[in-house]
Amino acid sequence: MTVRVERTFDLPVPPEDVWDFIADPKRRAEAISVVADYDTKAGGRRATWHIELPIPFVNRTIPVKTEDVSREEPRYVKFVGRSSAMRVTGEHTIEETDSGCKLHNRFIVEGRVPGIERYFKKHLDDELTNLETELQEEVGVVS
Repeated sequence: MTVRVERTFDLPVPPEDVWDFIADPKRRAEAISVVADYDTKAGGRRATWHIELPIPFVNRTIPVKTEDVSREEPRYVKFVGRSSAMRVTGEHTIEETDSGCKLHNRFIVEGRVPGIERYFKKHLDDELTNLETELQEEVGVVS
Protein backbone atom coordinates (compact mmCIF):
# COMPACT_ATOMS: atom_id res chain seq x y z
CA MET A 1 0.00 0.00 0.00
CA THR A 2 1.19 3.45 -0.86
CA VAL A 3 0.02 6.60 0.90
CA ARG A 4 -0.52 9.71 -1.21
CA VAL A 5 -1.51 13.17 -0.05
CA GLU A 6 -1.92 16.33 -2.07
CA ARG A 7 -2.73 19.76 -0.78
CA THR A 8 -2.50 23.30 -2.12
CA PHE A 9 -1.72 26.38 -0.01
CA ASP A 10 -2.79 29.87 -1.12
CA LEU A 11 -0.24 32.45 0.03
CA PRO A 12 -0.43 36.25 -0.39
CA VAL A 13 3.32 36.57 -0.95
CA PRO A 14 5.58 36.54 -4.01
CA PRO A 15 6.67 33.09 -5.28
CA GLU A 16 10.31 33.91 -4.51
CA ASP A 17 9.52 34.09 -0.78
CA VAL A 18 7.97 30.62 -0.89
CA TRP A 19 10.84 29.25 -2.98
CA ASP A 20 13.41 30.29 -0.39
CA PHE A 21 11.59 28.14 2.17
CA ILE A 22 10.47 25.15 0.16
CA ALA A 23 13.76 24.61 -1.71
CA ASP A 24 15.69 24.38 1.57
CA PRO A 25 15.95 20.75 2.80
CA LYS A 26 16.69 22.02 6.32
CA ARG A 27 13.47 24.03 6.54
CA ARG A 28 11.41 21.17 5.12
CA ALA A 29 12.86 18.80 7.75
CA GLU A 30 12.12 21.22 10.58
CA ALA A 31 8.42 21.29 9.61
CA ILE A 32 7.92 17.52 9.89
CA SER A 33 7.02 16.43 13.43
CA VAL A 34 8.55 12.93 13.23
CA VAL A 35 11.96 14.29 12.17
CA ALA A 36 13.80 14.22 15.49
CA ASP A 37 17.03 15.50 13.96
CA TYR A 38 18.62 16.02 10.57
CA ASP A 39 21.98 16.53 8.91
CA THR A 40 22.45 18.54 5.74
CA LYS A 41 25.14 17.89 3.18
CA ALA A 42 27.29 20.29 1.23
CA GLY A 43 25.49 22.01 -1.60
CA GLY A 44 22.14 22.03 0.19
CA ARG A 45 20.47 19.35 -1.93
CA ARG A 46 20.89 16.42 0.44
CA ALA A 47 19.82 15.84 3.99
CA THR A 48 19.44 12.87 6.29
CA TRP A 49 16.28 12.95 8.36
CA HIS A 50 16.40 10.95 11.59
CA ILE A 51 12.76 10.06 12.11
CA GLU A 52 11.03 8.63 15.16
CA LEU A 53 7.78 6.82 14.48
CA PRO A 54 5.50 5.73 17.34
CA ILE A 55 4.69 2.32 15.82
CA PRO A 56 5.32 -1.28 16.94
CA PHE A 57 8.48 -3.02 15.74
CA VAL A 58 10.30 0.28 15.28
CA ASN A 59 12.16 1.10 18.44
CA ARG A 60 14.96 3.19 16.99
CA THR A 61 15.46 6.34 14.98
CA ILE A 62 15.31 5.67 11.24
CA PRO A 63 17.77 7.54 9.02
CA VAL A 64 16.13 8.62 5.76
CA LYS A 65 18.57 9.96 3.19
CA THR A 66 16.85 12.65 1.14
CA GLU A 67 18.03 14.24 -2.06
CA ASP A 68 16.54 16.88 -4.33
CA VAL A 69 16.31 15.04 -7.64
CA SER A 70 14.78 17.85 -9.66
CA ARG A 71 14.83 21.64 -9.31
CA GLU A 72 13.39 24.24 -11.63
CA GLU A 73 14.09 27.44 -9.76
CA PRO A 74 11.94 29.25 -8.71
CA ARG A 75 8.90 27.07 -9.26
CA TYR A 76 9.47 23.33 -8.72
CA VAL A 77 11.42 21.00 -6.48
CA LYS A 78 11.13 17.23 -6.10
CA PHE A 79 12.94 15.21 -3.47
CA VAL A 80 13.24 11.51 -2.74
CA GLY A 81 14.02 10.00 0.65
CA ARG A 82 15.23 6.43 1.02
CA SER A 83 15.80 4.15 3.98
CA SER A 84 15.52 0.48 4.85
CA ALA A 85 12.07 1.20 6.31
CA MET A 86 10.46 3.50 3.77
CA ARG A 87 10.66 5.59 0.66
CA VAL A 88 9.17 9.09 0.53
CA THR A 89 8.74 11.36 -2.46
CA GLY A 90 7.79 15.02 -2.12
CA GLU A 91 6.99 17.49 -4.87
CA HIS A 92 6.36 21.21 -4.47
CA THR A 93 5.17 23.39 -7.34
CA ILE A 94 4.77 27.15 -6.99
CA GLU A 95 2.21 28.87 -9.22
CA GLU A 96 2.06 32.67 -9.38
CA THR A 97 -1.42 34.18 -8.92
CA ASP A 98 -2.87 37.70 -8.95
CA SER A 99 -2.81 37.80 -5.14
CA GLY A 100 0.54 36.04 -4.57
CA CYS A 101 1.01 32.35 -5.25
CA LYS A 102 -0.24 28.82 -4.76
CA LEU A 103 2.00 26.05 -3.48
CA HIS A 104 0.94 22.61 -4.72
CA ASN A 105 2.30 19.80 -2.52
CA ARG A 106 2.34 16.09 -3.24
CA PHE A 107 3.74 13.42 -0.93
CA ILE A 108 4.00 9.68 -1.48
CA VAL A 109 5.13 7.28 1.24
CA GLU A 110 5.89 3.62 0.57
CA GLY A 111 6.56 1.60 3.71
CA ARG A 112 8.85 -1.38 3.91
CA VAL A 113 8.15 -2.11 7.58
CA PRO A 114 4.69 -3.03 8.93
CA GLY A 115 2.85 -0.03 10.34
CA ILE A 116 4.65 2.74 8.47
CA GLU A 117 2.02 3.23 5.78
CA ARG A 118 -0.78 2.99 8.33
CA TYR A 119 0.94 5.65 10.42
CA PHE A 120 1.37 8.03 7.50
CA LYS A 121 -2.13 7.34 6.16
CA LYS A 122 -3.39 8.68 9.47
CA HIS A 123 -0.85 11.51 9.97
CA LEU A 124 0.48 12.68 6.61
CA ASP A 125 -2.23 15.32 6.27
CA ASP A 126 -1.23 16.64 9.73
CA GLU A 127 2.37 16.87 8.53
CA LEU A 128 1.24 19.02 5.61
CA THR A 129 -0.57 21.26 8.09
CA ASN A 130 2.72 21.58 9.99
CA LEU A 131 4.48 22.49 6.75
CA GLU A 132 1.85 25.13 5.94
CA THR A 133 2.10 26.63 9.44
CA GLU A 134 5.91 26.82 9.32
CA LEU A 135 5.80 28.34 5.83
CA GLN A 136 3.21 30.95 6.84
CA GLU A 137 5.32 31.94 9.84
CA GLU A 138 8.46 32.13 7.70
CA VAL A 139 6.91 34.41 5.06
CA GLY A 140 4.96 36.52 7.55
CA VAL A 141 1.41 35.40 6.79
CA VAL A 142 -0.98 35.87 9.70
CA SER A 143 -3.84 33.37 9.72
